[in-house]
Amino acid sequence: MSAHKKLGQILIDMGHIDERKLTEGLEHQRRVPGIKLGKALLDLAFVDETQLAKALCRQFKLPFVDLSRALIPDDVAQLVPTNVVNDFGIVPVKLHQGKLLLATDDPMVTFTADDIRFVLNRDLMFALTTSSALNNVRAEAYGLGEKVEIKERRRGFEDAEATEEEAPVIRLCHEILEQALGQRASDIHVEPLEERVRVRYRVDGVCYEAHSLEKDLTGPVITRFKVMAKMDISEHRKPQDGRISIKLMGRPIDLRVSLIPATAGESIVMRILDREAGLVDLADLGFVGEDRDRFDRVIKRPNGIFLVTGPTGSGKTTTLYAALKTLNKPNVKIITAENPVEYNLPGINQAEVRHDIGLNFGRILRSMLRQAPNIILVGEIRDQETADIAIQAALTGHLVFSTLHTNDAPSALTRLIDMGVKPFLAATAIMAVMAQRLVRKICETCRQPHEPSGTMLAAIGLTAEGVRGRTIYRAVGCKECRFEGYRGRIGIFELFQMDSALRELVYKGASGAEIRAQARISGGLRSLREDGVRKVLEGTTTIEEILRVAGAVFAMDEADDV
Repeated sequence: MSAHKKLGQILIDMGHIDERKLTEGLEHQRRVPGIKLGKALLDLAFVDETQLAKALCRQFKLPFVDLSRALIPDDVAQLVPTNVVNDFGIVPVKLHQGKLLLATDDPMVTFTADDIRFVLNRDLMFALTTSSALNNVRAEAYGLGEKVEIKERRRGFEDAEATEEEAPVIRLCHEILEQALGQRASDIHVEPLEERVRVRYRVDGVCYEAHSLEKDLTGPVITRFKVMAKMDISEHRKPQDGRISIKLMGRPIDLRVSLIPATAGESIVMRILDREAGLVDLADLGFVGEDRDRFDRVIKRPNGIFLVTGPTGSGKTTTLYAALKTLNKPNVKIITAENPVEYNLPGINQAEVRHDIGLNFGRILRSMLRQAPNIILVGEIRDQETADIAIQAALTGHLVFSTLHTNDAPSALTRLIDMGVKPFLAATAIMAVMAQRLVRKICETCRQPHEPSGTMLAAIGLTAEGVRGRTIYRAVGCKECRFEGYRGRIGIFELFQMDSALRELVYKGASGAEIRAQARISGGLRSLREDGVRKVLEGTTTIEEILRVAGAVFAMDEADDV
């Protein structure tokens, strides 16, 4: 006897799915132990129960019976005892020419036909039906379980083949992603609450609520995003990370997905990595004047470590990518170690950290040094091992870029020493350090001239006399900026280069305040506050925005001024 044709190919032949959906269904099946392909495709809403049952009918050459509106006569129901219905997953439908027609949702039941025939002492025929319909007949005629509502996949119009976007949950998730991209969001937050699901977008660094969904959508929406990110949908207790690659609004988009269990359900955050908009040039970062010239000189040095510091979301990686984009030439070998790889840079060798197989920053760094690179990017220095290898790379003739999480630039040196790096190595290997923040740019369509109060001016170190003759703007709000008053972001920076005086201080174990004071004298340090003030006076942003983003570091500047 010839083998049965595979279910996936039958569904493709019937026009219910395509190759991509079949591949996604097989991936889902692989992640959930014991699940059948048909159930996997149902979970993904790629087919409905009727489509699946009719495909199984083709595969096993069985008839289909629609029990969704059928009433089983009492005399027929009495022909099969309740325990047989329960044990074999069948229901009787009718007697036909002396044979009893049995319906099931599992074609494998037909392989037990001899056992059922022996128990019932009758000739049998079999037909397939949907699981929901079978469940409801069992509940109504035999009192087994409870009836369920039968739902079929929505169709866009009569007789049209259902598409992925026509499945309600899939369409909703697609709209959430597409709307976020259209509004220039950097992150999407899907947060189950006690009575609803809140969807927030982070636009220009500030979160706002975009959707409020019904609570019963928690499971379907979270499951859909987990499937897209190739996460384990059967795991609900542990955090998971994943990645989504999708085409939105005509261009390829990557999303870095993080999931954590919370009290009201699993919470998902998706970082949007727009391949076209994410890679910027140095000119677009916000460097002006002397800072731009010093940055250019630093990144063109032949060796040493250049550190960029700041909190999460301050644009450190974007700045380093812009530097690599400038340095990426056919005669330059560049290798990166990242966690994860956020953007694919043509012509650059990018390695991704994988803790599940022991591939951490240190192991990648040791391997990449054997490949004779000119420039190395380490996504983040977070432990002594990574720091030591990066320093050895810098001391042996490599240019190393990396990031640290510190509040200001001088603190990066003391942070390395706190990790266990020897002071003389830090003093020798580090060539420059830069701290940065991202501030929102004022909307040029609706901004208005403004005379700030003396208190506001003093908050960022200005006086009324100091701004005389300069125009300071305030944010108003219009349709162009979603009535926020701001559109887009730009960086504010503080950058200093190491010299002999600074190296001497680091070697002696000086405090961050001492290093900062010397960096202002000999290292060319211009503080975040000063760069923010410059951008306020240029009309790029507002006093309120500078205080919102960088107010916490102003105390350090004031201490320097005393």
